[in-house]
Amino acid sequence: QVQLVESGGGLVQPGGSLRLSCEAFGSMFSIYAMGWYRQAPGKQRELVATITNGGDRKYLGSVKGRFTISRDNLKNTVHLQMDSLRPEDTAVYFCNADVRPAIYWGRGTQVTVSS
Repeated sequence: QVQLVESGGGLVQPGGSLRLSCEAFGSMFSIYAMGWYRQAPGKQRELVATITNGGDRKYLGSVKGRFTISRDNLKNTVHLQMDSLRPEDTAVYFCNADVRPAIYWGRGTQVTVSS
Protein backbone atom coordinates (compact mmCIF):
# COMPACT_ATOMS: atom_id res chain seq x y z
CA GLN A 1 0.00 0.00 0.00
CA VAL A 2 1.22 3.49 -0.88
CA GLN A 3 0.09 6.75 0.68
CA LEU A 4 0.56 10.13 -0.96
CA VAL A 5 0.72 13.20 1.26
CA GLU A 6 0.25 16.57 -0.44
CA SER A 7 1.07 20.03 0.84
CA GLY A 8 1.35 23.60 -0.38
CA GLY A 9 -2.10 24.61 -1.57
CA GLY A 10 -3.79 27.83 -0.59
CA LEU A 11 -5.15 31.18 -1.72
CA VAL A 12 -3.09 33.39 -4.00
CA GLN A 13 -3.74 36.48 -6.10
CA PRO A 14 -3.64 36.34 -9.92
CA GLY A 15 -0.04 36.46 -11.08
CA GLY A 16 1.21 34.91 -7.87
CA SER A 17 3.01 31.65 -7.21
CA LEU A 18 2.51 28.48 -5.21
CA ARG A 19 4.57 25.33 -4.80
CA LEU A 20 2.88 21.99 -4.29
CA SER A 21 4.70 19.00 -2.85
CA CYS A 22 3.78 15.34 -2.60
CA GLU A 23 5.65 12.59 -0.80
CA ALA A 24 4.96 8.88 -1.24
CA PHE A 25 5.06 6.58 1.78
CA GLY A 26 4.73 2.84 2.00
CA SER A 27 5.86 -0.35 0.43
CA MET A 28 6.92 0.13 -3.14
CA PHE A 29 9.64 -1.21 -5.33
CA SER A 30 9.82 1.78 -7.63
CA ILE A 31 7.60 4.54 -8.89
CA TYR A 32 7.46 4.76 -12.67
CA ALA A 33 5.86 8.21 -12.79
CA MET A 34 4.45 10.85 -10.47
CA GLY A 35 2.32 13.79 -11.34
CA TRP A 36 -0.46 16.23 -10.62
CA TYR A 37 -4.05 16.32 -11.79
CA ARG A 38 -6.69 18.92 -10.99
CA GLN A 39 -10.43 19.08 -10.82
CA ALA A 40 -12.45 22.29 -10.84
CA PRO A 41 -16.11 22.37 -9.74
CA GLY A 42 -18.36 20.89 -12.39
CA LYS A 43 -15.43 19.74 -14.54
CA GLN A 44 -13.61 16.49 -15.14
CA ARG A 45 -10.26 15.76 -13.56
CA GLU A 46 -7.44 16.66 -15.93
CA LEU A 47 -3.74 15.97 -16.11
CA VAL A 48 -1.63 19.00 -15.20
CA ALA A 49 1.89 17.60 -15.30
CA THR A 50 3.70 14.30 -14.96
CA ILE A 51 7.31 13.20 -14.73
CA THR A 52 8.74 9.71 -15.16
CA ASN A 53 11.62 8.23 -13.19
CA GLY A 54 13.72 8.96 -16.25
CA GLY A 55 12.85 12.65 -16.14
CA ASP A 56 10.45 12.79 -19.08
CA ARG A 57 7.87 15.52 -18.48
CA LYS A 58 4.41 16.14 -19.85
CA TYR A 59 2.31 19.29 -19.30
CA LEU A 60 -1.23 20.43 -19.90
CA GLY A 61 -1.08 22.95 -22.72
CA SER A 62 -2.49 25.85 -20.72
CA VAL A 63 0.19 25.54 -18.00
CA LYS A 64 3.26 25.19 -20.23
CA GLY A 65 5.77 27.90 -19.45
CA ARG A 66 4.07 28.70 -16.13
CA PHE A 67 4.27 25.41 -14.18
CA THR A 68 7.33 23.27 -13.59
CA ILE A 69 7.30 19.72 -12.27
CA SER A 70 10.32 18.23 -10.55
CA ARG A 71 11.03 15.01 -8.73
CA ASP A 72 13.39 13.58 -6.12
CA ASN A 73 13.53 9.85 -6.85
CA LEU A 74 15.46 9.02 -3.68
CA LYS A 75 12.83 10.71 -1.50
CA ASN A 76 9.82 9.62 -3.63
CA THR A 77 8.76 13.24 -3.75
CA VAL A 78 7.33 15.35 -6.54
CA HIS A 79 6.94 19.13 -6.63
CA LEU A 80 4.87 21.45 -8.80
CA GLN A 81 6.05 25.03 -9.01
CA MET A 82 3.17 27.17 -10.23
CA ASP A 83 3.93 30.70 -11.40
CA SER A 84 1.82 33.37 -13.09
CA LEU A 85 -1.29 31.79 -11.65
CA ARG A 86 -4.66 32.60 -13.19
CA PRO A 87 -8.19 32.37 -11.80
CA GLU A 88 -8.84 29.45 -14.16
CA ASP A 89 -6.13 27.47 -12.33
CA THR A 90 -8.45 27.31 -9.32
CA ALA A 91 -9.12 23.66 -8.54
CA VAL A 92 -8.37 20.80 -6.19
CA TYR A 93 -4.97 19.43 -7.13
CA PHE A 94 -4.35 15.71 -6.70
CA CYS A 95 -1.01 13.95 -6.55
CA ASN A 96 -0.74 10.75 -8.57
CA ALA A 97 1.78 7.91 -8.50
CA ASP A 98 2.14 5.17 -11.08
CA VAL A 99 3.53 2.24 -9.10
CA ARG A 100 2.92 -0.38 -11.70
CA PRO A 101 0.64 -2.17 -11.81
CA ALA A 102 -1.21 0.06 -9.35
CA ILE A 103 -2.13 3.76 -9.47
CA TYR A 104 -2.37 5.78 -6.26
CA TRP A 105 -3.98 9.14 -5.51
CA GLY A 106 -3.57 11.70 -2.79
CA ARG A 107 -6.53 13.32 -1.06
CA GLY A 108 -6.08 16.61 -2.88
CA THR A 109 -5.14 20.13 -1.94
CA GLN A 110 -7.16 23.24 -2.77
CA VAL A 111 -5.62 25.96 -4.91
CA THR A 112 -7.62 29.17 -5.21
CA VAL A 113 -6.51 32.03 -7.42
CA SER A 114 -8.53 35.14 -6.68
CA SER A 115 -8.13 38.82 -5.95
